[in-house]
Amino acid sequence: MSLMASTLRRKPNDRSFILQSRLFSVSKSGCKSDDKQQRIEKILIANRGEIAYRIMRTAKRLGIRTVAVYSDADRDSLHVKSADEAIRIGPPPARLSYLNGSSIVDAAIRTGAQGMRIVQSPNDFVDSFLGAQREAAASFGINTILLEKYITQPRHIEVQIFGDKYGKVLHLYERDCSVQRRHQKIIEEAPAPNVTHDFRALLGQAAVSAAKAVSYHNAGTVEFIVDTVSDQFYFMEMNTRLQVEHPVTEMIVDQDLVEWQIRVANGEPLPLSQSEVPLLGHAFEARIYAENVPKGFLPATGVLHHYHPVPVSSTVRVETGVEQGDTVSMHYDPMIAKLVVWGENRAAALVKLKNCLSNFEVAGVPTNINFLQKLAKHRAFESGDVETHFIEQHKDELFVKPSQSVSAEMNSAARLSATLVAACIFEKEKSTLKESPPGNHCLLSIWYTDPPFRVHHHARRIMEFEWENEHDDSGSKLLTLTVTYQADGNYLIEMGEDGSYISEVKATYLGEHKFRVEFDVVSMDVHLAVYNKGRIKHIHAWHGLHHHHFKQKLGLELPDEDETQHKTSFETATGPPGSVLSPMAGLVVKVLANDGTKVEEGQPILVLEAMKMEHVVKAPTTGVVHGLQVTAGQQVSDGSVLFRLQG
Repeated sequence: MSLMASTLRRKPNDRSFILQSRLFSVSKSGCKSDDKQQRIEKILIANRGEIAYRIMRTAKRLGIRTVAVYSDADRDSLHVKSADEAIRIGPPPARLSYLNGSSIVDAAIRTGAQGMRIVQSPNDFVDSFLGAQREAAASFGINTILLEKYITQPRHIEVQIFGDKYGKVLHLYERDCSVQRRHQKIIEEAPAPNVTHDFRALLGQAAVSAAKAVSYHNAGTVEFIVDTVSDQFYFMEMNTRLQVEHPVTEMIVDQDLVEWQIRVANGEPLPLSQSEVPLLGHAFEARIYAENVPKGFLPATGVLHHYHPVPVSSTVRVETGVEQGDTVSMHYDPMIAKLVVWGENRAAALVKLKNCLSNFEVAGVPTNINFLQKLAKHRAFESGDVETHFIEQHKDELFVKPSQSVSAEMNSAARLSATLVAACIFEKEKSTLKESPPGNHCLLSIWYTDPPFRVHHHARRIMEFEWENEHDDSGSKLLTLTVTYQADGNYLIEMGEDGSYISEVKATYLGEHKFRVEFDVVSMDVHLAVYNKGRIKHIHAWHGLHHHHFKQKLGLELPDEDETQHKTSFETATGPPGSVLSPMAGLVVKVLANDGTKVEEGQPILVLEAMKMEHVVKAPTTGVVHGLQVTAGQQVSDGSVLFRLQG
């Protein structure tokens, strides 16, 4: 996402507003400007999500009113609620709203990694070129294509620069954005690891020289490709704005760059000289997305039934544009939040990143949090040995292959989580029964009597959980638990047909789905998120470094569980034999076969688009296409039947 805002200035003797394009970005300095200059009093923020909300924080601190723009899909979003005013600009597709020039006067066309293709063979050029054009047109409203040399082992390093209207330009050091998937950054850090002082100085000077060459003023991001083989670096592009990852720079220079942008737009000089820009510690930013990692990072949609980011502090930031209950739409980038942490050095910052990721709670849509944890724990990442093919290079350690069975360690962790969940659910049930008025007790209260309601007898209940394995795409596993409520208030929990897994658990309900559990001389906190989809109850559990997702057929429920206001139907991914299902919710942009067409394994059949990304649906096997259900321009849901293949 780019960062662009516009100032609203009142036209003399006129009640209307003139929108003048300004590029914005954040410090704590108190620069003075010429009192005769017109001051910015109101800002129209032509962005959505966490970027819009981020700009509003600084604008409000400076006493500047804010105006949000929104599409129909964002009517109830956080950035709209937080603005002083909000203006509807169109329907959900970005090209009809946020990127519609007639709706946002002088809005700058965004750039980014959409439409990027690597061409290894001349035979692939035409299809790659046309696909890149379609993605670019869908995302930005233009289809101009640039051809660039492909460097096989690059690092992506960018330099934050700032210029004022008096000819002064400086840099605020560099960021490493090399860890990427689908050519999009997911972890950024500042400063770049394993960079010498001399190399850092060369990068900074090159970026400043580029800005001075065009008399640039305001925020800019100069991006370089660094060839790790030759140690040469090449100018790639300059983005005339702040980037999504600007918070990591803010953390290491202790400045508010959005404030800098506003002050420079007001005609004020830069608050610091180059020698005064500090370099303090190290910072990481992890982008938390709604996406299916085992399915090739395909974007996901759905309701955020549970959303509890980590607490913020002077060393931890959460940049987000969503709240619990919001819907992640297919129309926009699926980013949920940016987690930003700071430490006195890289090792300290990395420890904080790992800890915060393990405590960042999201339920309702699949996310990449577990994958980010794996990245942060990887030995090569810990040593700072990164380049843009990092994920591909280390895929054997980062992904579980479909042919591999889930490890004994993963199974053991899932069984433990199921045990703790069962104890917590029953403890919440017992707590609710105790607090309910006389006469409202159901028959379940007999189960919790002390002593047991029958002499020498302990009531037993059976629970079935379906463990949604988040580590790979191998499907789910059924776990059956037998729970006995004992006279001392503890729960004896057995698992397995032979009862081979036995644990005695004491659970204490702390309120709001928070529990303290004790078992096997271990004591820990457990957090639960429970919500219903159709006839299925979804239970998410967080404890220690673990997060597990279980499903349960509706039957036993938390008695006072609030009904969520967002109901979605539960769809099973089933269809007639040979059915090919949609891997994501999206728009059909191209149909490449007809009913009766004979196709080979791997042959493209459909092209889907969602969240500014194209996905080609290929024939899983050789056969004949039958029952083609879709046409170009049609919206499809995740798991819906697209067509059938008959051998």
